Amino acid sequence: MQLAAIILLVILTHTAFAGARVGAALFALALGASTFEVGVIGALFAALPMFFSVNAGRAIDRVGVRPPFFVGTALTALGTALAYLWPALPGLYFAAMLAGSGLVVVHIAASNAVGATGAVADRPRNFSLLALGFSASGFLGPLAAGFMIDGFGHARAFLLLAAFPLVAFLALLSGRVRLPRPAPQPAQRAERRIADLLADRRLRQVLAISALFNVAWDVFVFFAPIHGTALGLSASEIGVLLGAYAGATFLVRLALPALIRRAREWTLAAAALGIACAVYALYPLFRDVGVLMALAFVLGIGLGMSQPIVMSLLFSAAPPDRVGEALGLRTTALNFVQTSIPLAFGALGTALGVAPIFWAMALALAGGMAFARRRR
Repeated sequence: MQLAAIILLVILTHTAFAGARVGAALFALALGASTFEVGVIGALFAALPMFFSVNAGRAIDRVGVRPPFFVGTALTALGTALAYLWPALPGLYFAAMLAGSGLVVVHIAASNAVGATGAVADRPRNFSLLALGFSASGFLGPLAAGFMIDGFGHARAFLLLAAFPLVAFLALLSGRVRLPRPAPQPAQRAERRIADLLADRRLRQVLAISALFNVAWDVFVFFAPIHGTALGLSASEIGVLLGAYAGATFLVRLALPALIRRAREWTLAAAALGIACAVYALYPLFRDVGVLMALAFVLGIGLGMSQPIVMSLLFSAAPPDRVGEALGLRTTALNFVQTSIPLAFGALGTALGVAPIFWAMALALAGGMAFARRRR
């Protein structure tokens, strides 16, 4: 029940975030924003958390996960509601910062809580279940945003999305949600330096492969609405396309516990990178929405395996009393990627179009696949 409660809190919060991320891009395009301005909004979802994720992880190591869950759900609700209260590009900028910060806090807290739940042998299964929660909300968020925008308009869609994290906040406020207590800390706490964590070669390798997976994930989520809009797809069609992608991540994560019992994590990582590489190479060559949905589904199968594998490897590599800090370090790296990718790729997309970006991503994934196969 404790694990189920954690996953439900994640689903409610991430549904709003995933819907807001797609909705913000579509809202900005409807307001006449350029591809670069859409990229700025996408970057702001991760810009602010980049500066506090490590400290947030350290705080979770000390005080536990309940206070961060309160803060994260409240910030996400406020951020999504702000786009309704301030329906303009500046409002979308601030909404992105608040919603992104809230989701990051919830993500670090939930990952810490799931890793501390059950036995060590249960960890891959537990992270697969958490990833299933993210897949479910990743499916519901864009789908709900697309239909809400078509049915109620862009601004009201954000108000409806804000209800999801608000429900999570009220559930925490009721006191009925049981969460793990803080992990025991050393009696004498030495100065904690990030360099000490990065000195571990295993941890560096996990962080590197995690960043590549995240780039592949974010490039698709960022460029799929832009590419779909350029092809003349409606908001609902774009939402369904992204929903197919998220639905595939859900299905593959159902099978992942069985796959992990039969293959090593690095073997599965190499397979995931190979699948993603093939899809990125093919995606710009097609315009039919049915083919694009099929490719999005295959990409979801490949990238859907990444999060549980990376989290299991990370918990194995991190010191037990610094798991939150290691999660915060990973989140900082991912937020740097999420901040720089929309800005850099948004500018490149304006100048070159979508196809060169997708093919460059395919080359990077091919290199990552070779690295994972050697590490295997």
